[in-house]
Amino acid sequence: MDTRPSLDLVRSLTDEHVLRALMRHRRLTRAELAAETGISKPTAGESVRRLTERGLVADTGERTPGGRGRGRVGSYYSLAAGVGTALAVSIAPEGVVAECLDAYGDTVRRAERPARPEHVAEALREVAAEVGGQPRLAVVSAADPVDRATGRLVHLPDSPFLVGELDPATILGGPVLVDNDVNWAARAERVSQGDDFAYLFLGAGLGCAIVGDGEIRRGRSGLAGEIAHLLTAGPDGRATPFIEVFAQLGLRRPGSTAIDVERLLAAAESTRDAIGRAVAGVVAAAVTLADPGRVIVGGSWGPGLLPDIRAAVGELPRGAPVEPATVTDQPSMAGARAEAVSRLRALIAQTG
Repeated sequence: MDTRPSLDLVRSLTDEHVLRALMRHRRLTRAELAAETGISKPTAGESVRRLTERGLVADTGERTPGGRGRGRVGSYYSLAAGVGTALAVSIAPEGVVAECLDAYGDTVRRAERPARPEHVAEALREVAAEVGGQPRLAVVSAADPVDRATGRLVHLPDSPFLVGELDPATILGGPVLVDNDVNWAARAERVSQGDDFAYLFLGAGLGCAIVGDGEIRRGRSGLAGEIAHLLTAGPDGRATPFIEVFAQLGLRRPGSTAIDVERLLAAAESTRDAIGRAVAGVVAAAVTLADPGRVIVGGSWGPGLLPDIRAAVGELPRGAPVEPATVTDQPSMAGARAEAVSRLRALIAQTG
């Protein structure tokens, strides 16, 4: 039995290597493609010819210096303009943002709209229309729980940003991946933090993501990490739902379950101590159930209370190193953006 790969398979794999090399380096000559991919120059040339004929690769019109003893002139090739784009979307209390991204990870167009929860669907339609084009896929970060099976936003008690049961896929169309903002922020941290950690998001809302073996542990329905009602130590030492700690300390925004971040950061030392103990209770639960290598603290107030959190975690019978998040500039959008580009590259490579 002949177990050698077919010629079509060899060509397909070669074309994929060439496309991925062009994604990494933007433009390469045939000789550079051969060196980058480890294939022969004639094979690289044949791949470029096939991909050019299929509209996936284009001659940039740029040439290498040549002649007079400097070798042959080489043509630079890049991905063709029509290989497609991806959409990264953020749905958050601050508003709705959409970015159209190319295969190099560059933002081609960007649009944003402020929106109250009841107007999110309209804002999502507007930003998607404004960035235009026909993206091959979309990745959505939502500051609400997300049902794993349907991709719809879920209404849970005490979530501060309650959009309701919005279905982004019906608005955006095409392949759409939706997850909550804390999971996307954890994905953004994964590059620097390794494969096993717990990510605590401590801001106006509360959330947790568990990363095990490099994967986000989302749970059966996708609602793992919803820590608002996890029992922890209240200001009086009694067992209290985590979200209620902030109500007892008077640190909620009026008429909302959202935490008043500005007041919290300006709170007295005794209040910060109480919050540190409450967060330590959440850390204890994460360590007991998931055994993370470390606990990463992000969000608008979490890193600011890191000394208080570390002091309280240090008193636990079993803890873990507590460190600040490394991605601080729109971490949820950073995670969604990276996933959108990764999936777009995979689609382009598969078409080769």
